Amino acid sequence: MKGFQYKLLSGAMAVMLLVSMFYVGREAAVYVAAGNVDRKEEKLRVVIDAGHGGDDPGKVGINGVNEKDVNLQIAQQVKKFLEANDVEVIMTRESDAGLYDADASNKKVQDMKRRIALIGEAEPALTVSIHQNSYPEEYVHGAQVFYYTGSTQGQLLAESIQGQLVERVDAENKRRIKANDSYYLLKKTEVPIVIVEYCVSDRRTGL
Repeated sequence: MKGFQYKLLSGAMAVMLLVSMFYVGREAAVYVAAGNVDRKEEKLRVVIDAGHGGDDPGKVGINGVNEKDVNLQIAQQVKKFLEANDVEVIMTRESDAGLYDADASNKKVQDMKRRIALIGEAEPALTVSIHQNSYPEEYVHGAQVFYYTGSTQGQLLAESIQGQLVERVDAENKRRIKANDSYYLLKKTEVPIVIVEYCVSDRRTGL
């Protein structure tokens, strides 16, 4: 693994742990009151969503690298790190497989609906969906976190992740969190959720 990629993955792991601890300390009472966390349950539960998968590669890099594979790599490392710190992690996928039937008429829609259903059944304290963006210009880089418009908890989560990504991964990242009311995953997921788009140039990673 290249140095920049290792730094990216390590930063992502650190971010997730910090975010988890942030929510345990600041929002535990809210989650318990809302029924999202069992009063007898000590572990924090989070869902990590590795975007795309199966027939859907996501972005395809100049070196043939598929976004779906990078997303899964990061998600698996985050899972490993969090579980080592006593956080329960549920993955929407743990292999190169989409959440759809082979004969589905619209695999993408079925995949998205099943991800949302999985998140709902898990009743996590929070959900993070991992994606990649890429641009041919080398000067364009830096992760950006999206949250659902009007979600106070989502905004707090986004701010926490964005801040740690800048501090621990890319100090030159000038991108800011962004509210969104059109992304299906953000609209239909009832627990606090953010989408993290790791935005890097093609020349840096081949994406």
